[in-house]
Amino acid sequence: MSPRVAVVTDSTASLPASLAERFEIITVPMQLQIGKDLIDEAYVPTERLLAAMRAEVPITTQPPAPDAFFWAYQDAWAKGADTIVSVHVTPHLSPAADSAKAAAAKARVPVHIVDSHSSGMTLGFAAMAAARIAQTGGNVNHVRGVAEQRGRNAKVLIYVDDLAYLHRIGQVSGTAKMIGKALPRKSLFTVNDGELAPFGRVFGPDRALSRLVDQAVELAKDKQVDIAVEHFAAEERSEQALAELRTRIPHAREFVLTQVSATLGANLGPGALAVTVSPF
Repeated sequence: MSPRVAVVTDSTASLPASLAERFEIITVPMQLQIGKDLIDEAYVPTERLLAAMRAEVPITTQPPAPDAFFWAYQDAWAKGADTIVSVHVTPHLSPAADSAKAAAAKARVPVHIVDSHSSGMTLGFAAMAAARIAQTGGNVNHVRGVAEQRGRNAKVLIYVDDLAYLHRIGQVSGTAKMIGKALPRKSLFTVNDGELAPFGRVFGPDRALSRLVDQAVELAKDKQVDIAVEHFAAEERSEQALAELRTRIPHAREFVLTQVSATLGANLGPGALAVTVSPF
């Protein structure tokens, strides 16, 4: 009988609770420092975060403490897991995997750490794919391999409404920030080898949305894919994008609409929207 493999991830995966429950994925929350308060992001309402951002309250993000991962691994073991695949945000964006590794050294069962090479639903789909294999009795090498493959092969396309938030975390230069405020052009990014990279600028959010959808359709062409639309305080636009993607990529298996985790939202800023194309 194959060992039971549990799947753990961190909350930058931005998985809707219904999907995490359906695939039995244990999610460990990242932390937000808002002013003097350090809080698990699961307990930070969007309204509070937006208010703090508007008031320019200092906000930083931190990985879960090793103890948080340790207790997640303990929970998986207590539920019958013989081994664990722990899938995480790229180290280029957060040291969460380092905390996971520290916890893994103390866990009761073997823990295999997987770099998703990104965050958001690239990570979410990697964790879901791993959990699908685990739920059908797949061995740990299969579960781990699928997670690694999905992370490497996915592509995320990101629209940022205001470059100021990326500037605060050192992802864009001060010059780019000022140009972004002076002109009505909007920035588009992707993630290459775990790092944020620009791939275009367009005039206005409507054209930005059209560009993301067109690019996603091209990426999904003739492939078996899952599709996600992720946003931070941009629900209406994200619903429009999802509706168009459903029409133009009818062969996609899974369509997911989700608001990104508070950690990602704090870095991307309100109005941000992303489309993830994850081949399988």
